[in-house]
Amino acid sequence: MSTERIIHLADLSFIQNSLQGVRSDLKVVHDQVDGVGQELSVTRAELATLWQEFKAFVSADLLAKELHLAETRQVKIRQELDTRFGYYGEVRRLATGILQAADISLVRQDTLTTATEEIMLEAAGYWLAPALVALGAWLNDKPDLAGKALAEAIRRDDEKTSLFFALLCRRAQRPEACRTWLDRYFGQQDPLQLDRQTVVLVDALASGVFGPDVRSHCSLRIEGWVDELSQRVGFIDEQRQQWNDALCSKMPTADHGLRYPHLKQYSPTWPALNDMLNGATLHVVIRDYFRAIFDGPIVPAANLLAAVDQLLNKLVSNFDDEELPLRRDERLCQLLIEAAGDRKVASQRYELECKALDENVSFMQLLTNAAMHPETSHSSRATQRYAVSLSRHWIKDAHQDLTASLRAAVPQQVAIGIDGWQGVTGNGDNEAALSASLAQHVEQRKQQALATVKLGFMHWAALVIGIGFVLFGLPSLNFLFLALGAGCLIWFGTARYQVAQRHKQIEQDYARLKTESLQALAACLAEVVELRRDFARRDSMAPEVGELLDGISPEQYVLAPHDTTRQVMARPVA
Repeated sequence: MSTERIIHLADLSFIQNSLQGVRSDLKVVHDQVDGVGQELSVTRAELATLWQEFKAFVSADLLAKELHLAETRQVKIRQELDTRFGYYGEVRRLATGILQAADISLVRQDTLTTATEEIMLEAAGYWLAPALVALGAWLNDKPDLAGKALAEAIRRDDEKTSLFFALLCRRAQRPEACRTWLDRYFGQQDPLQLDRQTVVLVDALASGVFGPDVRSHCSLRIEGWVDELSQRVGFIDEQRQQWNDALCSKMPTADHGLRYPHLKQYSPTWPALNDMLNGATLHVVIRDYFRAIFDGPIVPAANLLAAVDQLLNKLVSNFDDEELPLRRDERLCQLLIEAAGDRKVASQRYELECKALDENVSFMQLLTNAAMHPETSHSSRATQRYAVSLSRHWIKDAHQDLTASLRAAVPQQVAIGIDGWQGVTGNGDNEAALSASLAQHVEQRKQQALATVKLGFMHWAALVIGIGFVLFGLPSLNFLFLALGAGCLIWFGTARYQVAQRHKQIEQDYARLKTESLQALAACLAEVVELRRDFARRDSMAPEVGELLDGISPEQYVLAPHDTTRQVMARPVA
């Protein structure tokens, strides 16, 4: 009997050691599971970072490709322009050269005739070629040839030819002939459908090129155009919208996220807030743009010949209608390059600027193009000043409308989203309420996370079964039942220990999350306060635009004429 008891005790010791080994193994498995969980959390964070970096890489790659394609296409477009219309440049350079050569009589008449006739052969279909032949024949006193060439030039482009010879006659100081050609030019004009070269006429008026009679005639014509357009229904609203679009073309596209990083990260309202700051910045951009137009002197040409030569060069160097499609593509490529490949930004700017490239525009649109898009309308600084001063009331009204619309678009409530929590603030002054709401949200998430980590049915079943095995085995000292009961109880205890450790980890994680979330919320609210102040400071610049426009008038920005006759101007256009 004692021998059997020794054997039984030895067997029990072995079982106990085995159970301790199992417990140790379970502890190792628990540690490994915790390690895997931590690694999983790190992996998720790294994947999220990698995803953001991947999206940023894809975005940057698309911008780089758009930029490269725009640069490549721009080169190809310019090559095509040079191939298809390069000879236009030769004709254009010859025009002023003939005039200057005739002034100083250094070129033989036969040379002029030969040069113009060769150009006539090379520039088929171009209006300036027969116009130069007519000019050469006029200088050589060949009226028959001049008449034939003039008729051909008029057939090819009556408007440009008329304006070209009006400027030539003014250059030759033949005011009656100049007025005749201008009457011909004006007679073909519809103020609703003006060609782009009309800006040269405005240039001539603003530059003081025309004599008193012709200048008065032009002023009356311009006044008549404005009066005619003003009679149209909806003209005022149209002008406001037209200038509103023109002012919007100067809208900055800066990203203010570097200054407000927390709002950019946590606020769904950030795109509207960024647009709000850019809209307020527009007042400064417009003010500085108009100041740059009106600041500093404009040095007029030293004499009439130089002044007319500048206008003639502008007339003949402006691209013709057949070049327009390629010029449009070239401009879009240039805007893409300026926007660093951002096609959306470039397309928006192009849509606002494209009216400056229209073949026919109204006189008021022509003034808008001259004032706001001189690089595409080929207008001089003097013309910009005259156009702005002539349109100052409409610009001011449009700016007031734009200011009102920008202010109306200012988000009154700023949404903040932090790790699933959503809140709103007006001016960042409800931090206590938002902090309490955020803390409650984190607490609820913690409780939900704790509730998901608990002992399951199998664990409680193992506890009941283990107790049953122990109670059943104790009276008879059935060590098999005792061992099975002990195993179930140990498994239950290990699971309970793991749950407790997991609860502890969750408590720590959510305590850290609560601290970080409240810090992020405080930073967002502080940035909201600063952003509102920043907007108010930028928006306060709006009245300066109106003050600047109120201080100008058309009479101030017509340069002194190249004659000594008293200047006569029509009444200012309101």
